[in-house]
Amino acid sequence: MTAVPPEIDTPDILVDRDILERNIARMAEAVAAKGLALRPHAKTHKIPEIADLQLAAGAGGLTVATIGEAEVFAERGVADLFIAYPLWVGPREAERLRRLSGTARIAVGTDSAEGALQMGASLGDAAAGIEVLVEIDSGHHRSGVAPGQAVGVARAAAEAGLSVAGVFTFPGHSYAPGMPAEAAAQEQRALAEAAERLAQAGFEVTRVSGGSTPSALLTEPGDTTEVRPGVYVFGDAQQLELGRCAPEEIALTVAATVVSRHEGSEEIPRRIVLDAGSKVLGGDRPAWTTGFGRLLDLPDARITALSEHHATVVVPDGDPLPALGERVRVVPNHVCVAVNLVDDVAVVRGGEVVGRWKVAARGRNR
Repeated sequence: MTAVPPEIDTPDILVDRDILERNIARMAEAVAAKGLALRPHAKTHKIPEIADLQLAAGAGGLTVATIGEAEVFAERGVADLFIAYPLWVGPREAERLRRLSGTARIAVGTDSAEGALQMGASLGDAAAGIEVLVEIDSGHHRSGVAPGQAVGVARAAAEAGLSVAGVFTFPGHSYAPGMPAEAAAQEQRALAEAAERLAQAGFEVTRVSGGSTPSALLTEPGDTTEVRPGVYVFGDAQQLELGRCAPEEIALTVAATVVSRHEGSEEIPRRIVLDAGSKVLGGDRPAWTTGFGRLLDLPDARITALSEHHATVVVPDGDPLPALGERVRVVPNHVCVAVNLVDDVAVVRGGEVVGRWKVAARGRNR
C-alpha cells in the first residue's frame, strides 16, 4: 500500500507521474506498432504538461472537445488540433476558429449539411483553412450520420468552401461489459464504408479517425488512420471493471480521509465514510458498474453512495476496516469528470509530492 503523502490535505487529486509516463509510452508504442497515428483526447486531463508528455512520446496532435480547449492547447504551442464535435459555428465561433487557424492546423467535426453550410458561411474567406471530418455513427447512436449519408454532408462542406479531410467516429458503446471488441469491429466497418463512399465521390480521404480507450488497442490497421483514446493516461474504475486496465496502471486517485467508521450489523453493512463526495469524484455511475468508485488498496470495497462531500464505502467481511483518520486512495468511476472538478492536481513520484499541475482547460466548455 502506498501512503498518501503527509503534506496532502484531503480530498485532493494525486497523479503518479511514473505510472502516467508508463501509460503514455505503452499506448504510443502499441499504436505505432499497428502503423496508426495517435491523437489523444485531451479532454480527459486538460493539463498542458500531460499534453507535452504525449506529444514527446509520438502523438501527432491532440483531440479536444471544444474551441475553448483548443485555445488552451494552441497557446501551449500544440500545432495540430482536432475538435471532435459537430460544431455549430456562428460569428463568434468563426472568429475564434480564424484565430486558431493562424497558429495551428485545425480540424473540426460536422454531421449535417446544414451545419457545414452554416460553418462555411460564418467563416467566409477563412473556410478553406479549416479541415472538416464528417462524423459517422458506428453504433453509439449519439451524433453522427450513417455511412451512406457521409457523401451528402461532405458535398455540402465542400460547397461551403471547407476542406474535407475524411471521416471520424466515437465508439462510445465500447464503454460497456463485453462490448469493446464488437464496438471496435463496428467502428472499423462503418469508417471503411464511409471512407470508400467519399473516395468514390471524388474526395481525397486523408484521415479516418476512431478509437476510444476501451477499443483503441483493438483497432486493426487498414482503413483507419488514427485513434483518439483519452482515459488511458490515468485509468479509472470503469476501465478496471471493463478489464481494459490493471490496478497498477491507475495513475490518478483521489486522496481521502476516513471520517466515520461502522463495524455494521445484520441490518446495516460494514462501512466507512470518506471526506470525498461527488464534488471531487464526480457522480457518474453507469448502470453496469458495481459502485461509484473503488479504493485502490481495498479492491473488493465499493462506494455505494455519494453525497456532495461524503462517500459511503461498504467493506466486505474479511477485509480490514480502515481506521478513523486513515487516508485512502479512491479511483473515480469517470476520471474525465473528476479532473474537471478541481483547479490543480498534485504530482507524486515515489510517494512524494514533486509539484502541482494546473487544470488549464477546466471549464472551457465552449
